[in-house]
Amino acid sequence: MQLIDREHKIGHPSLVATIGFFDGVHTGHRFLIDQVKQVAEKRGLPSAVITFPVHPRKILQKDYQPALLCGYDEKIKRLATTGVDYCISLDFTKELAQLPARRFMQDILKDKFGANTLVIGYDHRFGHNREDDFSDYKRYGNEMNMTVVEALPLPGLDNVSSSRIRKLLGEGYIRKAAKLLSYNYTISGKIVEGFQVGRTIGFPTANIQIWETYKVIPAFGVYAVYVYVADQKYDGMLYVGKRPTLHNGDNISIEVNIFDFDGDLYNKDLTVEFIDFIRPDEKMTDIEALKAQIRKDKDTVINVIRKYKSLKI
Repeated sequence: MQLIDREHKIGHPSLVATIGFFDGVHTGHRFLIDQVKQVAEKRGLPSAVITFPVHPRKILQKDYQPALLCGYDEKIKRLATTGVDYCISLDFTKELAQLPARRFMQDILKDKFGANTLVIGYDHRFGHNREDDFSDYKRYGNEMNMTVVEALPLPGLDNVSSSRIRKLLGEGYIRKAAKLLSYNYTISGKIVEGFQVGRTIGFPTANIQIWETYKVIPAFGVYAVYVYVADQKYDGMLYVGKRPTLHNGDNISIEVNIFDFDGDLYNKDLTVEFIDFIRPDEKMTDIEALKAQIRKDKDTVINVIRKYKSLKI
């Protein structure tokens, strides 16, 4: 996949394209992009995805804090796995938002990027105030010699959307979210110094400072995870919550106990891949009760990961 941004130009005069924010690049997005590729192959043209580095609503409403499934760099990497020929990164501006749909199709999609064919879902909306619908796009396309194709919905999975996946993650339904994403959800960040309580109770943890400010953090609780550090993969147990047993106040901690790891992690980059939800966060009666629960959690995590690995073989 070739990334087209301000510093690059498209090397082909005509494209079959689709457009969207594509947060998470989930199964619905992938099914749409597969259709773009199929149409492109039939027409003997390259395929393209047009997307935005920043959520359009964030540009229009400065106070809006989007909850995202992936940051821009991760989105580009995941789009590259779809096999699409081009990814066009279009800066969304207030001026762009003011363009009526027909002007956007003519000036941006056709004249600027060479979109010969546009593949979109029947319920997709773009242009000023999102006031036009598919029938309007179809008519505009006929007027400017652009073919507008209605994409088919993804069969077999109801309501595959970024918002539904965010909701599933927020409720701890990790496996359901992974099914809709087509991959296990991840978070990445830098290891920072914590309270080091974990060491005193026999479970040293690495405290994670997330890179992406707006990345969705799954529900409070304990998780079975894979941990990636310096190109090495480890099994691990992740905790997300306010550490109520330790009277941590309203501070949210994201900390991971990495199995079979011995070394200094401070200031190193780390990625966590969520395998499954183990239990919700809860306040224990005292430190001893907490230690006993963590021992149970680790046994459960080991069994969950072992079962997961056996299913992947």
